[in-house]
Amino acid sequence: MFKGLRGLGQNIYISLLLKLLLVAALYTVCRIAYYLFNTSLFPAIDAGAFLLILAGGLKFDISAILYTNSLYIASQIIPFKFRHHPLYQKITAGIFYVVNGLALVANIADIAYYPFTLKRTTFTVFSQFSGEQNRLRLLSRFLFDYWYLLLLLVVLVMAMVWLYKRIGKHKVTFRNPVAYYLSSLLMIPVVAGLFIAGARGGFRHSTRPITLSNAGEYVENPAEQNIVLNTPFALLRTIKTKSLKKEQFFSQQQLDSLYNPLKAPDSSAAPFIKKNVVVILLESFSREYLGGFNRDLEGGKYKGYTPFLDSLMERSLVFTNAYANGRKSIEGLPSVLASIPGIQEPFVLSDYSYNRINSFGNLLSAEGYHTSFFHGAPNGSMGFSSFVKMAGIKNYYGMTEYDNDDDFDGMWGIWDEPFMQFWAQNLNRFKQPFFSALFSVSSHHPFKIPEKYEGRFPEGTLPVHRGVGYTDFSLKQFFKTASRMPWYRNTLFVITADHSSVAWHEEYKTSLGAYAVPIMIYDPSGDLKGRNDQPVQQADILPTVLNYLHYKKPYFAFGNDMIRYSDDHPVIHFTDGLYQIIMGDFVLMFDGEKSVEMYNYRSDRLLSRNIINTGDPMQNKLEMHVKAFIQQYNAHMIDNTLTVNHNSSLKIHNP
Repeated sequence: MFKGLRGLGQNIYISLLLKLLLVAALYTVCRIAYYLFNTSLFPAIDAGAFLLILAGGLKFDISAILYTNSLYIASQIIPFKFRHHPLYQKITAGIFYVVNGLALVANIADIAYYPFTLKRTTFTVFSQFSGEQNRLRLLSRFLFDYWYLLLLLVVLVMAMVWLYKRIGKHKVTFRNPVAYYLSSLLMIPVVAGLFIAGARGGFRHSTRPITLSNAGEYVENPAEQNIVLNTPFALLRTIKTKSLKKEQFFSQQQLDSLYNPLKAPDSSAAPFIKKNVVVILLESFSREYLGGFNRDLEGGKYKGYTPFLDSLMERSLVFTNAYANGRKSIEGLPSVLASIPGIQEPFVLSDYSYNRINSFGNLLSAEGYHTSFFHGAPNGSMGFSSFVKMAGIKNYYGMTEYDNDDDFDGMWGIWDEPFMQFWAQNLNRFKQPFFSALFSVSSHHPFKIPEKYEGRFPEGTLPVHRGVGYTDFSLKQFFKTASRMPWYRNTLFVITADHSSVAWHEEYKTSLGAYAVPIMIYDPSGDLKGRNDQPVQQADILPTVLNYLHYKKPYFAFGNDMIRYSDDHPVIHFTDGLYQIIMGDFVLMFDGEKSVEMYNYRSDRLLSRNIINTGDPMQNKLEMHVKAFIQQYNAHMIDNTLTVNHNSSLKIHNP
């Protein structure tokens, strides 16, 4: 066997591949050990599930191995003959041993550390232990208590060195200098392309580089994501993340009276209504683009680009002062489906992305709902499939399930019109009651529309406007099809956007306008109508729908009911390093310690007159509520308490 390795290793590129595969095998051994030493903490994994975890883990291992070995890889592909010299190879072998030895140390150490933290170690560990005065004593105690893991580490490092040497010495493949240098130069872009694809987790441009939350695609239980991941990957992906810290602005009693995300519906109220729930997230649909939300723009002459949605507004409950909780698609999804706004960074990219969460998926599944999510992009795009799985949504439909590339737009996914028809037909096959969400794709840069519709939709003043018109038309066709189906009148439709986008009018270029999105709820039975001009947010959608259905059980949500509105209803953003809170007629910016700006956005739509510290009593009220939000948000994220244990006696309030 090892003679064969020596033969293969004579080619420097095959030798490089074999050495990286060796490291991947050692990572897999660490993953198996991680599970075996902590089996009691992962009780529900059968053989099939574990094989899926091992297979999924390879994607994260490849990424980590490529990043950590980037210097070594570069040293092997430079197009010079001295790379074959024995001394050069000894030096680069030393780099290989050190880098991958440290990676093995991180993986092995986490085997012992996991029972204490219940998560993979992230970059915050360095700040966590930076103030410890007895680090050497802690290390010596760790090595004494976990001597068997030290032994495992020594065995793995020895195996790495021994197998590395068995791969053999490579030789100059081409004696002709021209052939040698030409082939070496041609291999650089090949290796670079493979490196980029492996490091980011795929070739498709629409797939974001993999991060911690993508591990959810391979497991059923959020805790099991820790087995899929490896520690070097977790460390690398969290280098730039800012860890939250617990704040103590208020006593627990004061805190809960100001703001409490633990909700306790009235169990004695009317019976639970098993309506179907359909949520539509429209890509980049700023509130500015809808004429029905902007009756006062341009002296009342503004028409917008969404004639269908404008007509649907007349039969819906419309929230004309609504905001997204972020500026990215990956922030919109957790906000809408799980009432989790992204603070400081998107939830799915944070250290807390594999916390247990409440969402439409797991809460309504427990009530007998069929749950699904539709996104016309290539499966895995934006990490959506991973998030919705961890949110308890059982069925994912993407470009793979659509299975007709003739309707591919060439960039992002299936055109909205045919994909929404595909969605409608599938809804007709689902058992009621069902929950289903759709995320559109066509109103995205470069704002193309199908050739057959060229010239049909107004060009507007921005490139996005034409795409918005096409998506609005696609929605019209969807509702036309859906209205003929038996489930239609027993369905609650929620329509919003993932985030706002480029703006034309000045009032949509402020720190408020940058988050302005439509939110409307349509009930074909006619029970919900009207316009509400109070400030609301995406995170309010979950509690609003649950309360409307008379959901009985306690649950967790950072938002509040938009229908049963209270004067203490906050809207929260994190923008340019500041917390932005909207309440009533005012918006306040808070830097974590003090307020720095405050505006009456009703009378000052361009936010040009800062009234901070002018004696307005609303300043103190907004400061109190934003501090309460920060204290609750940070504590629940850090403590992994984003769900409600129905057997516990948590202090919760009626939303």
